[in-house]
Amino acid sequence: MAKQEDLFKNVVSHAKEYGFIFPSSEIYDGLSAVYDYGQNGVELKKNIRAYWWKAMVQMHENIVGLDASILMHPTTWKASGHVDAFNDPLIDNKDSKKRYRADVLIEDYAEKLNQKAEKEIEKAQLRFGNAFNREEFVTTNPRVKEYLSRKKEILERMAKSLGDENLEDVRALIEELEIADPETGSKNWTEVRQFNLMFGTKLGASADSAMDLYLRPETAQGIFVNFLNVQKSGRMKIPFGIAQTGKAFRNEIVARQFIFRMREFEQMEMQFFVKPGEEMKWYEYWKTTRLNWHLSLGLGAENYRFHDHEKLAHYANAAADIEFNFPFGFKELEGIHSRTDFDLKAHEQFSGKKLQYFDTESNANYTPYVVETSVGLDRMFLAVFSNSLKEETLEDGSTRTVLQLPSVLAPTKAAVLPLLKKDGLPEVARNIVEDLKWDFNVTYDEKDAVGRRYRRQDALGTPFCITVDHQTLEDQTVTIRYRDSMKQDRVAIADVKEIIEREVSMKNWLLKTTQQSEKIKGL
Repeated sequence: MAKQEDLFKNVVSHAKEYGFIFPSSEIYDGLSAVYDYGQNGVELKKNIRAYWWKAMVQMHENIVGLDASILMHPTTWKASGHVDAFNDPLIDNKDSKKRYRADVLIEDYAEKLNQKAEKEIEKAQLRFGNAFNREEFVTTNPRVKEYLSRKKEILERMAKSLGDENLEDVRALIEELEIADPETGSKNWTEVRQFNLMFGTKLGASADSAMDLYLRPETAQGIFVNFLNVQKSGRMKIPFGIAQTGKAFRNEIVARQFIFRMREFEQMEMQFFVKPGEEMKWYEYWKTTRLNWHLSLGLGAENYRFHDHEKLAHYANAAADIEFNFPFGFKELEGIHSRTDFDLKAHEQFSGKKLQYFDTESNANYTPYVVETSVGLDRMFLAVFSNSLKEETLEDGSTRTVLQLPSVLAPTKAAVLPLLKKDGLPEVARNIVEDLKWDFNVTYDEKDAVGRRYRRQDALGTPFCITVDHQTLEDQTVTIRYRDSMKQDRVAIADVKEIIEREVSMKNWLLKTTQQSEKIKGL
């Protein structure tokens, strides 16, 4: 646990030191759970968004984009259920005065049981080696069975209590499990109560006539209210999807863990409209497709897992999370939900406008079902950044800090370095920058010894360093250095662009997703 905490501190520190993320309004002591993306962070964030958009919209003929407003008519949120049901169960510790989400306290307790089971499995795997049968061990080992059974029992009880709005039993469960305040160890809890997460605002010239509005807590509703606009103007046929990225706002009870849980964040969502009765087929399709997209970035298959929801939202008939192994454990990265026809029917009811699809094949109208994929852009940033940050010990005993970002996402693709600040080397280096910047985000760096410049670019996650030296003046070649291996090759200046393109091309990275999806292409 201490090692994980140290890693997380390093992530936060590195993000600030190298211009990725700053506390918002820091000169005024900041604002809780609000962050600004610095000069390198904004580039990484932009590249993640573009990688998602390319895979989701450009590579699918039947998915189009949308950019809906943050401010929406207030009845939108009544229809969607957010006014009445967008709540988190809040609990306070009387001694520490700290506030927590009751469900998160219970889920963290259950996850500790899961970790105990995994430790038993790992020990057995080491003991039996290649002869180890994980499935058989999990289903027969008494201790593992007890841990997993207890975890399931706890989560099912919590889901039922929350579903029945039985907050007394949620508190009773916390007391029975003897869950303590994570910071102080106190078990002196208040009652559990519901807390609405929406931020309110006003629209109007004066306080007397102003209309009460909300900052949107999700981007999905902008898609649903525009369903017919997009379908008719784009002549879209079922099945089809509408994708959107944008800001959302939630007054989180416990905003913590850096950018993992913020009050202002960005979502990348796609709502896929399907024929009723076919939603589970597409639900499974998108579960597989989205996991393959994540795997294409090479962050390690062992860092992902599916978590099926015990407690379903009021609109869903199936839901699962793709969880990622963050420095603080496995947590939700992306959600895939079968939302049924709840949203379109609710907006139809509250607006009085028909939101149905006319099927020319069956010559009938129906309300489509919806399968949603929703990934937090900020969480995706944290997953990529934290997984990529490494401390390496080199052969000579020295160490280096390297940010091994997937090169397709790296803020800067190449740094061009003149060996010396004289003899015409800077001029040649500048010419290379001028040529490459039309295709890539590149930088020029002439300060310090070249070895220190290499280390600086390693820490920034730059995949390539291109060094101009005196030999360059003779034969028009440069040294290209690879970030991860530190290998150096001598190449012609004319070949540099192709070498970089081959490594950072979105096409080459996304082809991994396409190849992995071939087996489900028939759906």
